[in-house]
Amino acid sequence: MKILLIEDENDLANSIISYLTGNNFVCEWANNLFLATDKISAYEYDCILLDLMLPDGNGFEILKELKRQNKTDGVIIISAKETLETKIEGFNLGADDYLTKPFHLSELLVRIQALIRRKNFNGSNILLFNEIEIDLLSKTVKVNGEKAEVTKTEFDLLLFLTGNKNRVLSKSAIAEHLSGDMADMLDNFDFVYAHVKNLKNKLKHAGCPDYIKTVYGLGYKWQND
Repeated sequence: MKILLIEDENDLANSIISYLTGNNFVCEWANNLFLATDKISAYEYDCILLDLMLPDGNGFEILKELKRQNKTDGVIIISAKETLETKIEGFNLGADDYLTKPFHLSELLVRIQALIRRKNFNGSNILLFNEIEIDLLSKTVKVNGEKAEVTKTEFDLLLFLTGNKNRVLSKSAIAEHLSGDMADMLDNFDFVYAHVKNLKNKLKHAGCPDYIKTVYGLGYKWQND
């Protein structure tokens, strides 16, 4: 899962990044409005953590930009401002949640997980696809009741594919999802092919049909109906 943190307080940002990375999120950081706008224009995120008081502008501009671009990235405002008017404006502009500073990192994690479940998986912690059971909290996969051993990257890939069922995902989109903006520095996306191949083989070995379809020249899609 890929997170964009928009926050100009270095110590807080480093704490959040360290905590989320330790909980298996890919976490990118923008410390000003200009860089944040550039990132949301170039990439898609499962969740954006948005501070409102940025050195070069108001964080509400990010919400307006997301709306202008018809983006559906989930947004949690994290702000020291806790007035009712500020919260209402944030929700009216499209924010999904609002967390007032200071907050516990464990609460932030729960809010992120809840938002991703609501947006991508109809609010459920357990995802069922025929004989496959995916547990979002324990990050485990079972096939016909038996645990399938997948790596963290393969788990993230499986979630990305199933969360976009029947939608063709390009290799570049998968690379960005798995590695964040580091994907821009790669010469090729051979690692995407390797992870897809490994996941396909593990699911097949566990007893699954071939749900991951290769769309030649375009990418991959999850198809189970």
